[in-house]
Amino acid sequence: MKTITITLKKKSPIALEFDELIPDKIYDWEKADFESYNIPVGNSRFPLTDFFDIEVEGSAEGPEEVKMVLDGDMGRVKYIGSEMSAGEIIVNGDADLHCGALMTGGKITVNGDAESYAGREMKGGELEITGSTREFCGCSYIGDWRGMSGGKITIHGSAGKQLGECLSGGEIYVKGNCDILAGIHMTKGFIQIDGDVTRWPGGQMKNGNILINGKLGRLLEGFALEGVVKDPEIEGKEFSGKYIKYTGDIALNGKGGLYLKAERNGDLL
Repeated sequence: MKTITITLKKKSPIALEFDELIPDKIYDWEKADFESYNIPVGNSRFPLTDFFDIEVEGSAEGPEEVKMVLDGDMGRVKYIGSEMSAGEIIVNGDADLHCGALMTGGKITVNGDAESYAGREMKGGELEITGSTREFCGCSYIGDWRGMSGGKITIHGSAGKQLGECLSGGEIYVKGNCDILAGIHMTKGFIQIDGDVTRWPGGQMKNGNILINGKLGRLLEGFALEGVVKDPEIEGKEFSGKYIKYTGDIALNGKGGLYLKAERNGDLL
């Protein structure tokens, strides 16, 4: 097992880009390799050691044997874990844009908040954010219709707008609240939100399931009431209690399921 500890010593005013520093590419690097590496900063490159102290312990025969620990506020570090397929990354602080984007395996834990596009187009692996994240988590990229298709995202805080936009697989769990249009354009997969949702979850969804345990501010007109179900089983998961079930979005002849905790949303009946 190899542990690579990267400790922030100077924060850059321009975001650093970490997409080249993933276990897949650096599992056989030694300290000297990191000390000679120049990191992208805007249109230029600068020595990694201008910004970080590096420690390397142990050895690895492949990326699955690598643990990267990023200590400090990484709020100006983009693409952490982007396209990684194995290994583990732990961020002891905040993370900037595109954390976990396009990842296919391994695990990323952010012990803080994550900026927009966390888990963008994720295909596998696990992304856990102990704080909150902003808009477009688990979504497609600008101009594309392919969002997250596999893996698991867990957000212990709250999520911004358009969570799981164009979701076509995988699972997203939000322990806190969520802003507008969660699951917009989704075709498959599962979203669970334990807190309150501002409005309009599931807009233009064709399939998949969204379950909300908190209070929904406003429901879209394109959802047909199916009735109240008790202890539903959704995609192999069992939930206790009564839920109001809707199907939609009927504007697209959608067959998606929207489940609202009945005791928090009785006014909709």
